[in-house]
Amino acid sequence: MRPVWLLLALLLAACASPAADLYTLAALPGAVAHLRVRGIEVRRIGLAGYLDRPEIVRSSAAFRLKLADNERWGEPLGGMLDRVFTEDLVERLPDTAVFTEAGAISTAPDLVLELDVERFDAEASGQLVLVAQVALRHSDARRPAEARTLRLTAAAATASTRDHVAAMSHALADLSDQVVAMLAAAAVPDSSD
Repeated sequence: MRPVWLLLALLLAACASPAADLYTLAALPGAVAHLRVRGIEVRRIGLAGYLDRPEIVRSSAAFRLKLADNERWGEPLGGMLDRVFTEDLVERLPDTAVFTEAGAISTAPDLVLELDVERFDAEASGQLVLVAQVALRHSDARRPAEARTLRLTAAAATASTRDHVAAMSHALADLSDQVVAMLAAAAVPDSSD
């Protein structure tokens, strides 16, 4: 009887799926800018529905999603983008209070930053693509809001998920650099003041 139980236990162990590998995006350093802005509020980042899942979307080419096998995000992607993008901005704007809408700390911001990620995966060629709409609103309602769509690319060193996630972190840092340039232009005082 014992060999049957042992065989059954081994069979069940073989059928169990292995633990998933968990990944996270990371903030990366960039050029420091000194703005004449006291505070910037980063609104909750919008995320395309196909990206809003625990699995890492590797590609959306040829009308088909390709997900990483047994490799998942360590936290929900939307919250991770909020956190890492804000960290990227804090790194680049040491003299400015940068805080998120969802955070516990807030103040009346000079600028409100809104971001909507429409695409964040690889093309058929393997090139990572990040497409995001960015909008800046001034606390001064007399100044118009500014908006633009940014498209960035990054190359992964290899086809591994680790390198894919590293390329995503680089693309997000590049997006932060472009947003800082937009913030610097928006922070220039209005000539009607």
